[in-house]
Amino acid sequence: MLFICYPKCSTCQKAKKWLDEHDLEYTERHIVENNPSYEELKEWYEKSGLALKRFFNTSGLLYREMELKNKLPKMSEEEQLKLLSTNGMLVKRPMLVDGDKVFVGFKESEWEKLL
Repeated sequence: MLFICYPKCSTCQKAKKWLDEHDLEYTERHIVENNPSYEELKEWYEKSGLALKRFFNTSGLLYREMELKNKLPKMSEEEQLKLLSTNGMLVKRPMLVDGDKVFVGFKESEWEKLL
């Protein structure tokens, strides 16, 4: 499993603690130091079955500064994926990728069911 996180994020810390408590093996990846590529994001988006907007960190400062709430609806999926690949702070975290399963954000009840 690949655990993509921002170490200072309290939700990421809770998710990491949950993974450790359940003795799940994972590779940790710092989302800012090693931002997901366009190709990775496209693959994860397709596997997730989620709306692309769920991949954006809508509560983040950068999202608000860029006024993406108003811009995203006018952008194509490709443009949105390319934008996400430019800065890890735009990407919702934590993210967990396990084969064909992709979890965006940490909801303990969802992770319990699917893992």
